Amino acid sequence: MIKNIPGFLKLSAIFDLFEELAMLVLTLCIMAVAALGLIHVVYAVFEMLLTATFSPTNPATLQSLFGLFFTVLIALEFKHSILVSPDTPSHSMVRMRSVLLIGMMATVRKFIVLDLSGVDVMEVLALSAAILALGIVYWLVRSGNKTES
Repeated sequence: MIKNIPGFLKLSAIFDLFEELAMLVLTLCIMAVAALGLIHVVYAVFEMLLTATFSPTNPATLQSLFGLFFTVLIALEFKHSILVSPDTPSHSMVRMRSVLLIGMMATVRKFIVLDLSGVDVMEVLALSAAILALGIVYWLVRSGNKTES
């Protein structure tokens, strides 16, 4: 009933335009961050290969390298979550699942780069609880969405 009011339609159109502009700006910023991260990853790998410091058996080297990989992947997934079309059925559920996946990826990245020699047991417990909670919520959202289809 309120959608039939001409002022509301104008305000709604202005907000839709603002939302599209904000998504464009965020997408451009995330693309810049992802591109710079990718350049940094490529540079780090080439530097390791050229200086012969790349040792696949060195855990610290692999931790730092995979930490860089996950940073770029998180940025790309974040960009993907922004670009979900509002015309897509249940786009809010797609965005929610994507945000949950980003949270899980960030937590897994933290596990990978975690220095086990100086870690507090409570920190590991907190990270484990966070990933478990994110996984449960993701499972609930995903299984709830299957019953609606």
